[in-house]
Amino acid sequence: MTDDYRSVLLRLTALDDEAAAHRAEAHEWHDSRVAVAEDKVAAAGAAVRAAQQAVRAAQREHEEIDARAAGLWSDFVHRIGPPAERFGKQVPPPAGPHHRDDDRDADDYLQEVAAKVAWTAPPRPLTGAATVMFALFGFIGGALGAAANRLLHWAGREAGGDWTAALPVVALIVLLLGPVIAVAGAKRVADRRGVPLDAGAVATVLIAGLATAGLVYTFSR
Repeated sequence: MTDDYRSVLLRLTALDDEAAAHRAEAHEWHDSRVAVAEDKVAAAGAAVRAAQQAVRAAQREHEEIDARAAGLWSDFVHRIGPPAERFGKQVPPPAGPHHRDDDRDADDYLQEVAAKVAWTAPPRPLTGAATVMFALFGFIGGALGAAANRLLHWAGREAGGDWTAALPVVALIVLLLGPVIAVAGAKRVADRRGVPLDAGAVATVLIAGLATAGLVYTFSR
């Protein structure tokens, strides 16, 4: 029985050692799994923070792009005028690229639009129709100046007194101002039509205006 008792104790001791080894192995496995899980949690937290920063950066970029697009659209509407206002003063909704393989970023598109908005058509050469238009402005300005001249002369005669001497001087000034005012009117029309108002065009208006004013003044006396 003593031998059996000793053998049982040896077996129990061996089982206890084996259980201790298993427990140590289980603790080591658990600790390794916890470390791996903590590393993954830390990596996931870093990824979340990086994603949040990327979202904030993308939002700021989106706001900057919207502001630049609004500025370009405002410049476009201001340059084009009424034809562009029918689309509204707000920026139209964005449209995708025409080609699927077009991978340019928004800055490239904005630079392209800015170049197109800033583009100014070259001045068109003075044509025969423009020359006739400028001569017509001179004719109208001269005729109106002559008509105002005769009206002031009549008003001076009717008023009598000092007006008889003063108004003819004013009438002469008005007579000469008619062609000059016609140049200003021709300048505005020429700017809208993209026709340059050079020295030749100004001379056309003035000569036509002065000639008309002189003829009307001569024949109306």
